[in-house]
Amino acid sequence: MEEQNNKFLIPVAVAFAGIVIAIAVIYSAQNPSPNAGKSNEKTAALAALPAASSDDFVLGDQNAPVTIIEYGDFQCPFCGSFFKDTESILREKYIKTGKVKYIYRDFVFLGEESLWASNAARCAGEQGKFWQYHDYLYGNQSGENQGAFSKSNLKGFAAALGLDKEKFNSCLDSDKYTTAIQKETKEGGEAGVSGTPASFINGPLYDGALPSATFTQTIDNELNK
Repeated sequence: MEEQNNKFLIPVAVAFAGIVIAIAVIYSAQNPSPNAGKSNEKTAALAALPAASSDDFVLGDQNAPVTIIEYGDFQCPFCGSFFKDTESILREKYIKTGKVKYIYRDFVFLGEESLWASNAARCAGEQGKFWQYHDYLYGNQSGENQGAFSKSNLKGFAAALGLDKEKFNSCLDSDKYTTAIQKETKEGGEAGVSGTPASFINGPLYDGALPSATFTQTIDNELNK
């Protein structure tokens, strides 16, 4: 089945490469610049950012005064660092307390295993466990396209989380969400995303795995408006 899926994904990947080829080169050099933490003031880009919808995966109070939209790639080590060092703080201090609504969106550009991982997370979402699977993926990163997120491993992750095996495996093997993932990635690029993680905080874009203090200060400023 994986061989058949590979044949299916070859033309998809070729077409998709046209969207993200210019993005991938930024990845290796993604360190905070002297302007890190300052909002990316692109009016057209902000206008292109899709508004929150019922299709989004959301943590927190739907009516929270601050909305954070993160674009990520599950294989991205910077995203893994952000998840461990910053997102954990945001969850405790702002999300659980009803101050922040947190949305995760795909920006897949690191290869086939990233696409499979994003599909797997969405398949887990069908069983109400998107965020548990999201966390499991970031907790089990191990290189890029080296087999850590092979379909067999992704199925093992689902089993570890107690998901319905048949439903999950059928969803993953069908590459059910590939088109939606590619669409979301394209929309992120149109909104100004050029690498991961990328976070929109009540509109403006903040690039990179910035220190938690940058996020807490920005959120506090928004809450005090």
